[in-house]
Amino acid sequence: MAGAAGALPAAAARLGHAVAAASETRLESVRALASLFREAQPREMAEESVFRNLLEILMSASSEIEQACKGSCEFVDLDTCLLLTAECFRCLRNACVECAKNQHVMRNLGLISTSVHLIKLLHGIQIKEELLLTALRCSLQFLGNIAAGNGDSQNSIWKCAFPDLFLKCLTYSDEKIVAYCCMVLFTCLNSEKVRELLDPGNLLVALRVLKVYREQLESEWSFLIVTDHLLKCPVLVKALYAKLSNQERVTLLELIMAEVSENNPVTSEEMNVFMRHADFIAGCFREKCEAVLKLTSAADTEDEEALVTIRLLDVLCEMTSNNGQLEHLQALPGLLETAIDTLRLTHLAGKQAVNIFTATHAMTGQEEISHPAVGFKSHLIRLIGNLCYKNKENQDKVYELDGIPLILDNCSIDDNNPFVNQWAVYAIRNLTEQNERNQELIAQMEEKGLADNSALERMGLEIEKRDDKLILRSVKKKPL
Repeated sequence: MAGAAGALPAAAARLGHAVAAASETRLESVRALASLFREAQPREMAEESVFRNLLEILMSASSEIEQACKGSCEFVDLDTCLLLTAECFRCLRNACVECAKNQHVMRNLGLISTSVHLIKLLHGIQIKEELLLTALRCSLQFLGNIAAGNGDSQNSIWKCAFPDLFLKCLTYSDEKIVAYCCMVLFTCLNSEKVRELLDPGNLLVALRVLKVYREQLESEWSFLIVTDHLLKCPVLVKALYAKLSNQERVTLLELIMAEVSENNPVTSEEMNVFMRHADFIAGCFREKCEAVLKLTSAADTEDEEALVTIRLLDVLCEMTSNNGQLEHLQALPGLLETAIDTLRLTHLAGKQAVNIFTATHAMTGQEEISHPAVGFKSHLIRLIGNLCYKNKENQDKVYELDGIPLILDNCSIDDNNPFVNQWAVYAIRNLTEQNERNQELIAQMEEKGLADNSALERMGLEIEKRDDKLILRSVKKKPL
């Protein structure tokens, strides 16, 4: 390390002499500095003159590239220009690592605006050779490093680059350039800047980030932009959802579900965000729930609108499994009614013809049914059970909507709905807890033969006559 620090003054001096020298000499000087700046001590020792010289070299390269693009100078060696540009950005990138002093010096010299201008120039070059790609990659890495942990640099990049540069880089054909662009965007974003994405002209940036996530599932930065920034703004999520294709909506809903599923403690502000998401998702489910009936046709097993409905239900099940969001969703107008109506429609559809909603028990246990609607009725019953958990008003609402007989009619083993029996047990328990009217209804149904006694036994329930009243009570389930 001491050797690297000792070599810095000479390397800096060589760079100063090389600014006006031939390209090969400049390239060699910049490379030497880039190598030295891999270590912390030389970075801390670097003087402003070093970065001023690098700026001068970049501005000269920028001018030559501009001339080459316009075809006004046939003597420009574009390859050497690109090589030198890449090396300058590599040097600046290295010098920024964990060094706030250098970040501030570079920003004050105007290196951010110069870099953004140069990146836009590079985008205008039609060739897609490795030298160009390397220059673009290094330039974006530099912007990422100068922005890291530095609010002033982040604001400066945002002012110079948003939205044009991000829109260009997010659609580039090179995956590394797209990834580095996402890194810069993630580093610059905060709650205030996220709200700027709501502008119709800027919304495209968020849409392209989602597209990157879908197409490059290993892109960590695009994932972080969505989860750490975009999903924190319910208004933006709503605006995005309206513009997305059904396939993209499924992706967004899966990301929301992953966030909801995490058991990490949340702040009151984060809980408020989740509740606003819940309102929106419940509204979408109420509006589109009947789309799932398209799946009764074998030809429509991949209907995209129906697939969105399935995912909406999955998210609602997850949300109602969280105590913090459950109470809010229990009070949401129309959600419970929609769940019961949808269960009734799918149950009826399965009885009218043989389809994915028809109860079946013909599997050997080794097979798996591959259909997007597998488990849909189970999840509806789960949602109904969740919404009735310790909630007398919703228990009574299910009674009034004739939902109890409907649930009891769906409690037999069904290969198309794994665990439907368990979810029916759960729902009936939640419906009858401290609710005599619901208990009495089930008891009367059993006495009249309208409820399957063996099904009640499987649920761990039995009917008992007490003082001329039929009582539903829990019993220990018999061992299988």
